[in-house]
Amino acid sequence: MRTKIVAGNWKMNMNFSETKDLINALSAQSQTSDAKVMIAPTYTNLPSAVEALENSSIEVIAQNMHFAENGAYTGEISASMLKSIDISTVILGHSERRAYFNETDADLAKKVSQALANEMAVVFCFGEELEDRKSSQEEAVVKSQLKNALFHLEADDFKHIVLAYEPVWAIGTGETASPEQAQDMHAFIRKTIASKYGDEVADSVSILYGGSVKPGNAQEIFSKPDVDGGLIGGASLKADDFFTIVNAI
Repeated sequence: MRTKIVAGNWKMNMNFSETKDLINALSAQSQTSDAKVMIAPTYTNLPSAVEALENSSIEVIAQNMHFAENGAYTGEISASMLKSIDISTVILGHSERRAYFNETDADLAKKVSQALANEMAVVFCFGEELEDRKSSQEEAVVKSQLKNALFHLEADDFKHIVLAYEPVWAIGTGETASPEQAQDMHAFIRKTIASKYGDEVADSVSILYGGSVKPGNAQEIFSKPDVDGGLIGGASLKADDFFTIVNAI
């Protein structure tokens, strides 16, 4: 049975005191689902978040890392640095990293390999832009992103991979992805993984939806058979909203 996951990506939000307050609020919430819960604070707040949630089921994860183990990469963070503060999962390939920092599939393939080499799990993000969707190229784009960044892996590596589909066209554009569109793409993603690694791997990998999940639409989206949870942005910054989404699974 696939793991149900809700991951909150806090992006470049929340200073130290705000992070502390939000974690305290999250810790006070009751969880009624069996979903695995993750939060990704900023780099500067990772150690304090890990300490604060030491006895909690909530896992603290990182928003990004570099593909090199060390070296002259000013401002970057390595996998071993994250491991040294008890971070064992990292988000890679987020649409904002691709758009604003020009991360390529080749870069991400190296990052994924570096994370796995350091015994870290990966939440791997991918998805099409609005122009791709309008030109009916969404499946071709998604397939290319998966193939270029992940298909160098061995089948066993997918035990440490969580996929997160981000329809970029449905995030902050005024466009809305329906639960049916989410299901259709998730089913296609699973079929794409199966074409390379077989049904057993494809059926076991968790695929999260990252297209503006909110308390009002979470239950309908999560009810779809190939949607295994969500990668949550803005709604993860409010404890009540976030746990309403968690409990929707």
